[in-house]
Amino acid sequence: MRVLVSEVIFKIVTIFLVVMAVLAMFGKFTFPGKKRLDAARCPSCGRFKIGKGPCACKIKGPRS
Repeated sequence: MRVLVSEVIFKIVTIFLVVMAVLAMFGKFTFPGKKRLDAARCPSCGRFKIGKGPCACKIKGPRS
């Protein structure tokens, strides 16, 4: 039983597109903890805040 090369390529492309569609569906889900991570960002510069103090962009003074 011989299989044509075009059939094999068609199957590979089809499987690839199905896998990409499944990954796209998973990408649309919102994962738990996303709101908490977004709240930990500085509203003015967008960097993550570490600790309870102000962000580094709010602190005036020389940077090292």
